[in-house]
Amino acid sequence: MGIGDRIRALRTNAGMTQIELANKLNISNSTLSQYESSARTPSDDMKLKIAALFQVSTDYLLSGSLTNATDSKAKGVRIPVLGDVRAGYPMEAVENIIDYEEINEETARRGEFFALRIKGDSMEPKFSEGDVVIVRKQQTADSGDIVVALVNGDSATIKKLKRHQNGITLVPSNSAYEPMYYSNEEIMELPVNILGKVVELRAKF
Repeated sequence: MGIGDRIRALRTNAGMTQIELANKLNISNSTLSQYESSARTPSDDMKLKIAALFQVSTDYLLSGSLTNATDSKAKGVRIPVLGDVRAGYPMEAVENIIDYEEINEETARRGEFFALRIKGDSMEPKFSEGDVVIVRKQQTADSGDIVVALVNGDSATIKKLKRHQNGITLVPSNSAYEPMYYSNEEIMELPVNILGKVVELRAKF
């Protein structure tokens, strides 16, 4: 049984049609059909979204490992959801704890983590309003990473980081939004700080 067979089994066990699942994943019915027939392999981001929807691990999708969300929670480490982060233009970063998520012990050993809930649509279709992202605290990141950045000391935003010799650009996935460029001088003066790297998406439906 391959990943396509497991996606189809999860869908049918949940009583969903292909059209219903495709709508939840923001993909076309033909794309989902290709996934299920193994004619096409989902991207890593899509695997995360499918796993979150059906509350299984990505390991299950790839290999059939029986570790699922329930098993993970039994051995999980709770991390706080620190308010909302806008997937759009920067907003005031609210650091009050609004909820908790759990990560497994293996992940927890790799650093310090927190979670944020998405608001806005600038990172569609990868990240939708209401989704929760798991973030590893770190002050730097590589070009191409999805990061949470703090702008001007009190505004947080989630974007794809693009590095340049003279600065950085925070790039939205949604073409309706303009990339936000900051020169090296602005990075120091505003300032613009990286709070962490997004390592996991937990889509909420």
